[in-house]
Amino acid sequence: ERVTLRLTSVDRVFVAGYVPALQTEGQVVRFLLNRGYRIPSPAGLGHNHDRLIGEIERFIAQRDLPVVTFARRERKEDVARPFLAGAEREGREGVVLVGKAQERVMGWRGFKDRADPRGQKGHPHFVYRRQALFVNHFYFYVWDRDWGPAFFKLCPYAPYPMWVWCNGHEWAKRQLAHAGVSFEPLDNGFRSVEDADLAQRLCARLSADHLRRFLAKWTRRLPGPFVDDDAEVGCRYDWSVRQLEVSDTAVFDRPRSGRAWFEAAIRDNLDLGRPEKVAVIFDRNIRRRGKHPTPGRFATEVITPGVDPHIQVRYRASKAKAYFKDHRALRVETTINDPYDFDIGRRLSPDNWRELRDRGRAINARFLAALGDDQPEPPDATTLAEVVLPSHTVDGLRAPGMRFGDPRVMALLASIAASAHAFDGITNAALRQRMTGLWKPDYSSAQATYDLGRLCRNGLLSRDPGAHRYRLTSRGRRIATLFTRVAARVVVPALTQLSDLTRPPRGSPARLVAASRAYDTELDQLLKHEHAAD
Repeated sequence: ERVTLRLTSVDRVFVAGYVPALQTEGQVVRFLLNRGYRIPSPAGLGHNHDRLIGEIERFIAQRDLPVVTFARRERKEDVARPFLAGAEREGREGVVLVGKAQERVMGWRGFKDRADPRGQKGHPHFVYRRQALFVNHFYFYVWDRDWGPAFFKLCPYAPYPMWVWCNGHEWAKRQLAHAGVSFEPLDNGFRSVEDADLAQRLCARLSADHLRRFLAKWTRRLPGPFVDDDAEVGCRYDWSVRQLEVSDTAVFDRPRSGRAWFEAAIRDNLDLGRPEKVAVIFDRNIRRRGKHPTPGRFATEVITPGVDPHIQVRYRASKAKAYFKDHRALRVETTINDPYDFDIGRRLSPDNWRELRDRGRAINARFLAALGDDQPEPPDATTLAEVVLPSHTVDGLRAPGMRFGDPRVMALLASIAASAHAFDGITNAALRQRMTGLWKPDYSSAQATYDLGRLCRNGLLSRDPGAHRYRLTSRGRRIATLFTRVAARVVVPALTQLSDLTRPPRGSPARLVAASRAYDTELDQLLKHEHAAD
């Protein structure tokens, strides 16, 4: 009841483009022969590389695109963000930035086979091997009218792998915008949506077909390693899922309540770092012994980057985590980095996509259930501030604060908490009768009128229609009783006991007195050490 928006959606998606017709040595040779080379020399791959680089340079020059060479360990997303934001403001679809970075890749290298006797007679024979290359990759950052921000990373060396990043939340935002539905964005999500049901239906509708159409659209537009003749013999990209993130976001009406509940869950889960707990959340067996122990990392951690702690659970290459997002929403998300961890295929197909999405949802549900086990409702941390500090009613009227410890406020709360009001309600005269004994004998009718008004505006009293009679609300009864009891039974006795610890009254709590004495002793020693005792 304290969540204003709840959405489950595919979040980050990372897919790898590969060419099925360039995965073996024989396929590389066939590719070169189909290009018209009589001898499948590595020079043919070099010619194709040079052609592709020239096409990329012409593509950049024709569109006057900015080009950035990324530094090592530089956050590429931060560099591209202003360019993508500018395209979003202008509603301009297209490539907004091209980046270059040297990165490691496994590529084909060709060599003369020295052991082949034919090579000694002027007929060289070439062999091809996959080797690690450290070469330039090209990042094409695009703004798409249906997907928003995305990037395509292309390696210009055979077998020409490509990597693509996009985001399911951004896709949903674009669909809502096309439908004319207003929303307030949360970083990588939603803070509020005019039609929450439509937003959830859209998030659930996102499919592998949507993503494949997006990939096909941009691979046609961007420079590529293949010409028309290559496509005719089967040289084209297929796609595999390398990372799929499924998130469950709950936006709280009172963020402090949600944060307090989540941090209480963290305290109760500090000892979750045992691998068997991971199996509960991921629903996968972990074999530690035998011929085939389960490889990978298994851990549960509480991590605190700055002031934003999160609980993270790892299973092999995948993980799930929970954290409080942008100080507003509880986010639980599962990141599947290898579908094989869950016996699901990697190829981007409708069945694999559906299984990955459903598995992510199930893991999120188990993770959230594990966090919520034995946890009370989120504490209403704002209620105290609403009562003791000035606030405003739903109608915009000012509600004066009722500060805890103020003698008039404490007498007022004790007056309305009296059981004598249960039958006849509270009138101006009845309140004056109680207050003259608890606060001041000269408590006036005007003061009673003012106090009855602020009790109503704070929701502690309600007024009978057409009468000057007031009833104690259930909320008012709980608050008035709590404040009165805490003051009478805890605060006043404790202050009395602490006022003179050299002669504590009989019955004083020994631990309270000892703790206060120890505190005073340590403080005196600290002041003396700093030569500030005087």
